[in-house]
Amino acid sequence: MKLSIIALACAGLIAGCSGDDGSDGAPGADGAPGSDGNDGEDGRPALSAGTFLRANNGSDNAGTVDVTNEYGELLYTLETTNNQGLVYGHQDQLIQAGDADTGSIKTLCATSLRAQNNGFSSTWDRVISGPNSTLVNPKGMTLASAHGILLVADFGAMQISAFGAMASGDNAPIAVTATDAAPWDLAYDDINDRLYAALTNGTVAVYDNYIASGMTATPARTIVPSDSNGDAIGVNLHGIAFDGSQNRLVLSDVGSAQSPDDGALFVIEGAAMADGNTPVSRMIAGPSTRLGNPVDILLEGATLRVAEKSNDAILVYTNIFNGASGDIAPDFVTMTSKPESLARKQHITHLDASDIDRPATVRGVAVSSNPGTAGPTTGMIAQLNAPLSAMSMGFDTQATIESVTFDIEGNGYATFDSSDGSSGGVIIANRIANTRDNGMFTLSQDRMVSGTNTTLTSPKGIDIASKQGLMFVAEFSTSNRGIKVFSRCASGNVAPLMTLLPANDARPWDVDYDAQSDRAFVALTNGTIAVFDEVSAKMYGGMSTLAGEDRLIVPAMSGMALAAPTNIHGIDYDPLSDALIVTDVGSAADATDGKIYVLNSAAMAAGLTNIDIAISGPNSMLGNPVDIMFSGRDLYLAEKSNGLVMRWDNILNRVSGDVSADASYAFVAPESIALVLQK
Repeated sequence: MKLSIIALACAGLIAGCSGDDGSDGAPGADGAPGSDGNDGEDGRPALSAGTFLRANNGSDNAGTVDVTNEYGELLYTLETTNNQGLVYGHQDQLIQAGDADTGSIKTLCATSLRAQNNGFSSTWDRVISGPNSTLVNPKGMTLASAHGILLVADFGAMQISAFGAMASGDNAPIAVTATDAAPWDLAYDDINDRLYAALTNGTVAVYDNYIASGMTATPARTIVPSDSNGDAIGVNLHGIAFDGSQNRLVLSDVGSAQSPDDGALFVIEGAAMADGNTPVSRMIAGPSTRLGNPVDILLEGATLRVAEKSNDAILVYTNIFNGASGDIAPDFVTMTSKPESLARKQHITHLDASDIDRPATVRGVAVSSNPGTAGPTTGMIAQLNAPLSAMSMGFDTQATIESVTFDIEGNGYATFDSSDGSSGGVIIANRIANTRDNGMFTLSQDRMVSGTNTTLTSPKGIDIASKQGLMFVAEFSTSNRGIKVFSRCASGNVAPLMTLLPANDARPWDVDYDAQSDRAFVALTNGTIAVFDEVSAKMYGGMSTLAGEDRLIVPAMSGMALAAPTNIHGIDYDPLSDALIVTDVGSAADATDGKIYVLNSAAMAAGLTNIDIAISGPNSMLGNPVDIMFSGRDLYLAEKSNGLVMRWDNILNRVSGDVSADASYAFVAPESIALVLQK
């Protein structure tokens, strides 16, 4: 019987399983390599959200500032034309030093809103430069915010120069401080009036009571960064940052500018009292750090950003104060070409005094005086206390002042004209709401907008829109009438950015711009109120003239227009209640016919609009009520013909009639009034 092929095969397998294993065969050839897998996502630390600026200073990007998110991703670029240190102000202004040509400091206004104009502009912006400025190679800067003083480390001049934050042009600094070695960067302790200067000889000069002592003192102490043995380790300090909460400094050292790998970071504890050779609490250096030329640093909390120029990067250490010293790699790196300086963008968090959206605490009441014959009060901006019982401060503008107001930092803006009416302008006075008692106008701190291009000859009321970066001026003259809109940073003989031109040849006396609605209310001396809508939107959209108002409000009683003479002067709009408060001087020659009107539902009012509250009569003492300001509850008023500054409490809930003011203060010919608010 024959076995089937299958059976024979099975029999062979069974026989094989019962014997010894055979030797392994030779290995086969390697298979072809597989393809690489997809790259994993870069890990990156959680960084606080924010908008940052980095100045560039390479051969192909000098004169630009990149605006980025917290991870260094580009949002847009500003063409500043300067190349050195950055300071970002509280009103969306960018201040930058430059030394590519002649030494200069440029201030760019409203940088967030100028999408169509991101470059330096002589009509929008301003510059400090020229022989009188003494600027040679300005590098890092810091702002003594409470005093409004910009402090500049001038490497080439071997000095620290101090300028008023409102200054412009070729004018001398307020003061200069000579340094023992060339300074590169500065940090200022606003609370304790202490200045720290990073010097390129590897030391830190410390100046106590710096501004109080006139900004010319020699250092009180010199900090020498040292190792644990007390030996100096600083070589060429550049960046400096002060942590006021813990009284400590962070420093960057570029070592040799020609070496791309010898940079270092130092932490100094107890900075306020440190003196001489001071052991650092932490030192970071070595190849893993990528530190070669760390030219600037930015500290926020414990997060340190480093502008590493030679290695083209922004290095981020998320906890610079804790950890061992040594060759510590950064927690995050953004590659970028030749960064020179860093700053963080700040956002405006509160409104201007004329745009109060809730009852505010009044700290003072500023008053300008304009008597028919010049006297001691001419040109003065006095500050009264809130109860209107005493004068607390005074500032001499050295001009014939019409109207005054303040921005959110306490800088004063005052319109002025000449005795013959041939010229006028605006004085911008540095921090006069808060400091400079008994001071006077000086080009080292202040500036003005004036000249034929401005078309200002008889300016009256003025309003500031800090967030929009704008200044609204009511030009009363027949030939140049209208609301002239300038950049808040403007200086000199510049043309307005826009003109609001009321219809029917009406002449404006005052203006209140409401930032929330982008709407301007204009007081006209023919007894009406012009309303212009979407003002800044139209301006940023390219329009330079708004010919004719969007609406005209005609104050009325029982549906009838007021009888002549009617002459609207002061104006203030309250966005919270949608109420418009205005004053009517009636006849300028009559010291008894002045009035206060309150008109409700004002935002969209048009044509004949009934007055809801009217105050006038002998008890009111209203004759020529030329200016007002509303605190969100109370109304403050400048009554010129009767020489009084007055206050009506809870004005929106008063009844009409011959109502006396709740407080008053005798003052010579008050022309304008502005509130100084508690922040």
